[in-house]
Amino acid sequence: MRTIAVDAMGGENAPKAIVQAVLQAKAELTDTKFILFGDQKKIRKLVGSDQDRIEIVATSEIINDEDEPVKAIRTKKDSSLVVAAQFVKQGKADALLSLGNTGSILACGIFIIGRIKGIARPGFMPTLPVKNSDDGFNMIDVGANAKSKPEYLLTWAKMASYYAEKVRGVKNPRVALLNNGSESDKGDDLHQSAYQLLLDSDLNFVGNIEGNELLEGKADVVATDGFTGNAVLKNIEGTSSVLIHLLKDKLLNSGFMVKIGALLIKKALKGLVSKFDVDKYGGAVLLGVDAPVVKTHGRSDQRAVYFTIKQIDKILKENIIGEFRSEFAVKN
Repeated sequence: MRTIAVDAMGGENAPKAIVQAVLQAKAELTDTKFILFGDQKKIRKLVGSDQDRIEIVATSEIINDEDEPVKAIRTKKDSSLVVAAQFVKQGKADALLSLGNTGSILACGIFIIGRIKGIARPGFMPTLPVKNSDDGFNMIDVGANAKSKPEYLLTWAKMASYYAEKVRGVKNPRVALLNNGSESDKGDDLHQSAYQLLLDSDLNFVGNIEGNELLEGKADVVATDGFTGNAVLKNIEGTSSVLIHLLKDKLLNSGFMVKIGALLIKKALKGLVSKFDVDKYGGAVLLGVDAPVVKTHGRSDQRAVYFTIKQIDKILKENIIGEFRSEFAVKN
């Protein structure tokens, strides 16, 4: 039986959306148990009588967005996030899910659960949409590391490639390096060195990819330094949100004839919105720590959390962490 530790108090819609998602997923994942951490009274009321394979652990503190991450995990030892991470560290749970403070989740992953031996720096990896497929692509690192080394990018690419193959079902994933040009000599020393390492590896390296090509579907995995990755991720999220908002506003507030036109293309518009529906991909995985740690957006609703739970269950089934332990202990 697989066990997922769930920080039930993280995010804007906690604990309701989280508990509802757990109940929905539990009905499908019959060999998975859930441990919910947080306000016991609130959680128990939401769970109701459906307590099979659900355990509730009472905690008295919550880590807020404004808390300094490392300080928070040291001072708020009875927070839902920290206690959940401790359960994973102690082997009482197999994976951690949270919608909370990104920095604190990262700190819990590194300082409580711990890194896999042979991996110098874990990296955050979301799955993002592409225009010509529903498969999307993985980008790593998107913010776990402010500074990077070429060796880190190679390690992240290896882990992300394995994830893409085993969890997303992509055969022989195409790996690209995010850079400021397609030529092999583009970029600074970091990117030129990383390019050579990727070229010499056994990965299916397809070369550099530029920012304007990311959503074209030219790569299944994109490796980048954490600073650039975080900036690019937020740009993609912000641009997608603004465009969809503007489109809806124009269709709804541009007169009767435009509304009629909107009805005629309603199916196509739904397809467009679905294309940029990142909820279906689950959350961002902290690859490189000694258990699956997945963070989904703080604004996530029941649907987004449900898909993230399914994602975690797939990671556990494929024994991703065990494979990483073997790979990097032997070769690094």
